[in-house]
Amino acid sequence: MPGGGEFAFIDWLRGRTPADPRVLIGPGDDTAALKLSSGATCLVTTDMLLEGSCFKLSEAGPRLVGRKAMAVNLSDIAAMAGRPVAAVVSVGLPRAGGRGLAEELYLGLREAADAFATAIVGGDTNSWDGPLVISVTILGEATERGPVPRSGARPGDWLLVTGPLGGSILGRHLTFTPRVREALQLRERVELHAMIDVSDGLAADVNHLCEESHCGAVLRAADIPIHTDVYKLNDGRPPLEHALGDGEDFELVCAVSPDEGRQLLATQPIAGITLVHIGECVESGLWLEEQQQRRALPPIGYVHSLK
Repeated sequence: MPGGGEFAFIDWLRGRTPADPRVLIGPGDDTAALKLSSGATCLVTTDMLLEGSCFKLSEAGPRLVGRKAMAVNLSDIAAMAGRPVAAVVSVGLPRAGGRGLAEELYLGLREAADAFATAIVGGDTNSWDGPLVISVTILGEATERGPVPRSGARPGDWLLVTGPLGGSILGRHLTFTPRVREALQLRERVELHAMIDVSDGLAADVNHLCEESHCGAVLRAADIPIHTDVYKLNDGRPPLEHALGDGEDFELVCAVSPDEGRQLLATQPIAGITLVHIGECVESGLWLEEQQQRRALPPIGYVHSLK
């Protein structure tokens, strides 16, 4: 990546991280997976949210910021079709008004955690002269079928998405519901080859899945579900561009066999969502098919710049 972004840094880290028999899935996926001495698989994920980059405190308010900080981690557990168990939270609070801010943050954290039976078991609290920083780490457990990595997709697989995309900046990035329950239900019904949550943007995240699976993908423009929020933006950008690149939708994209994909579409067995077939995995490349023409699709989406 020109200039070296967060994913280039992740690649650098992976190249210098020695193998460990206890680490089933290491850096580069939605969560890490550790094999405990009991034989159980522990999922571990963490996300740090920064004021001014991930949220505007003056607009969102601390309770919604706390809710989002927990929910983005729950979404990572969902992407592995896991069950969240416990969370630890670390905050860097502005010195002025930090106590009241901390209390409201906690209420938002608890709202999201309680909805998914996730215990908040500790963390760390500091104050400083900078803006609000909040970091949440969640420990989860894999089901008996194991975690669903990004790395299992294969050419011919269908790609399905759990909901419409784009326009999350109007508020959904703060109020979304992580697809934890939906992922567990999908895991019970079909063999999920690979899965990822749409945090950076559909094109970017499908590209991440393909990179880990050593394959490519074709997305069909006409089939990508576009959220109604997109049409409220009126910023001159095409609605499809928003759906492909806005990010923070936190819907799930999964790769399944064509037979199981047809079964899911025919039965729509997961209450509250409509699964949509948006494309297929191919041998290589990332492509957009529009009006029966196929063109290369840049992996557009959000990237933290590291210079």
